[in-house]
Amino acid sequence: MRDQHPAHGSPARRLSTKETAELLGVKPETVYAYVSRGQLSSRREPGGRASTFDAGEVEALARRNRREAAGSPGSGGDLSVRTRITLIDRDRYFFRGVDATELAAHHSYEEVAEWLWTGRMHRGMTFTAPEAIVAVARRAVAALPEHTSPTDRLRVATIAAAAEDPLRFDLSEEAVLGTARVLIPTLVTALPTQHHRRPDDGPLAERLWRRLTGIEPDDAVLRVLDTALALLVDHDLAASTLAVRVAASARAHAYAAVSAGLGVLEGPLHGASSGLAHRMLLDVLDQGTALTVIADELRAGRRIPGLGHRLYQGEDPRARVLFALLEEVPRARPALLAARDIVATTARHTPLHANVDLALAVFTASCGMPATAGETIFAVARTAGWIAHALEEYGERPLRMRPSGHYVGPKPPQPLPE
Repeated sequence: MRDQHPAHGSPARRLSTKETAELLGVKPETVYAYVSRGQLSSRREPGGRASTFDAGEVEALARRNRREAAGSPGSGGDLSVRTRITLIDRDRYFFRGVDATELAAHHSYEEVAEWLWTGRMHRGMTFTAPEAIVAVARRAVAALPEHTSPTDRLRVATIAAAAEDPLRFDLSEEAVLGTARVLIPTLVTALPTQHHRRPDDGPLAERLWRRLTGIEPDDAVLRVLDTALALLVDHDLAASTLAVRVAASARAHAYAAVSAGLGVLEGPLHGASSGLAHRMLLDVLDQGTALTVIADELRAGRRIPGLGHRLYQGEDPRARVLFALLEEVPRARPALLAARDIVATTARHTPLHANVDLALAVFTASCGMPATAGETIFAVARTAGWIAHALEEYGERPLRMRPSGHYVGPKPPQPLPE
């Protein structure tokens, strides 16, 4: 009995191997490869020697192949999300249409964060948190093992702050902005301080400095730190930001959305990259030359940290700004020279420009900070950007961040496993 089309009750049309190959845009041999992988089923008609294929099944496979091709890297079909927050274009990037490097040069991190959230400039903005929330977050962080990573500490502080906020499920813009202005200083002040006898006040950059190093700061290094925070506040749909938008699409509250971002940030290909550059920079300073260090990295088949960026053909604009500021910091001179040596040495093999991870490494290595300090700076800075994206996503249709899976496993129904 011939197959019946379920919608119309008429016989389903069968295609020859040639017709199937033409519809799929492949060679006939590939058609049989699809059969062997269980992606197509074939049948021989009575009295015939050639295989035939169900037209509906072939058309469905063709649609899947087109979707897969459209989503391949560099095809222009990558996941895209409409946003008014950040534009990256021709080795420059902009926050709500304003050059981000100019914003960071003229405004504090808190002011840039407010601009990102509201599109309005609030001069003199300072973020503070109620002592009750800070105390809860500090106790939670203090209970962690000594070897706990900075990102884990920040994630625990975020969860503790959420537990202390019974109104966290209010997703109105006013409520989320209130959460942001409290959460960011809570994250900073929940971290253990290196200055035990200094009052815990002042600009956010100064409060964060005390968590990163025991060296006394001056205006030049605090300016570098505050500018780094402002430069790193957002960078379009990085992996952690996409995770935040997925969480916000499911209407997770702002603390949960930030926690999702922190979970992704800990990967060595994202927020932790500056730590790798920091350690490499120390090796170069120790050996007095980048040549042997770079040679060892290449011999091991590792990517040189702190170099190149997929979104910039030239130098990362964030690195350019930070390197210029670090020129005004005398203690940074040896690390700056080592960074230049790394770039010049690598250029013999592959011409790559410095990225923000190398600039952060110069800063952290020069100021007596641990290798994880860059990750901490990145996470605190980017929390403001995550809040901006969460706010934007709350205004969209719920659960829209739900791509369709492209199943490539065995064709069902399969027998029960024994």
